[in-house]
Amino acid sequence: MTLPDTPEQTPLTADTVLRYHLCWKHRDLDGVMALYHPDIQYHDFFQNRVLGFDELRDYVRASLPHAAGEDIVHSDRIRVDGCTAFIQYQVTVQGGDGLVAFQSSEAITVKDGLIWRINEYATLVRRNAKGSDRSSPRPATSRLGLSPRQLSTMAQDLEHYFQRQRPYLDPELDLQQVAEASGYSRNQISYLLNQVLGQSFYRYVNQARLQHLLASLDDSCTRMPVDDLAFAAGFNSLSAFYKCFREHTGLSPKAYVKQISLRART
Repeated sequence: MTLPDTPEQTPLTADTVLRYHLCWKHRDLDGVMALYHPDIQYHDFFQNRVLGFDELRDYVRASLPHAAGEDIVHSDRIRVDGCTAFIQYQVTVQGGDGLVAFQSSEAITVKDGLIWRINEYATLVRRNAKGSDRSSPRPATSRLGLSPRQLSTMAQDLEHYFQRQRPYLDPELDLQQVAEASGYSRNQISYLLNQVLGQSFYRYVNQARLQHLLASLDDSCTRMPVDDLAFAAGFNSLSAFYKCFREHTGLSPKAYVKQISLRART
């Protein structure tokens, strides 16, 4: 099918895509759906899926940011040529050792004032310890119905759950318990941690335990021995605690405590 792809079409396309962008920004599900053409095909190449109109309401609902200010940053202005617009943005995923993000782009085709085609691409990028970006091997194709935006939301939900409920204080915490409490499946959580954040479930949990312990050490009122603090934070093995501590701080617990003591005297 030949679409009107002339300079006169450019401002019409720009208007439609800008309204679409603002609906996403303001979490307006009905507004997003109203801009889709009845014959839309949404190609999500990260998941290797093609979605039609009837599938898109649930897809969009799960992808919309839960709150204003979610970590979606547009890296370029909307570029428009005829009936096609191009959007580039970065979706930050919280919970990794460093910055983990998806560099995403969408090619959006407009027909009769409505969005008729979307081709969405995403590449996983991790920032290394030196602060430079590097592309990571593409995660195994998600068969779990999770787009990059959904993975970002899931990571935020998981982090908020750990911050508010502090399940890591239970030394027997396992993946099944977290899945039941968070509302996500074991497979979804494993995919996020292993394929996107690049770490195991137990490493993720131990990092939360360590942050809890470090906050206790920085509290001048704390007088408990470090080993006791480790068990109170949920570690069930001192060897695991010492390994996690040194990986994160580069110091032994004894040296770290001494450093805090010296800072307090100055």
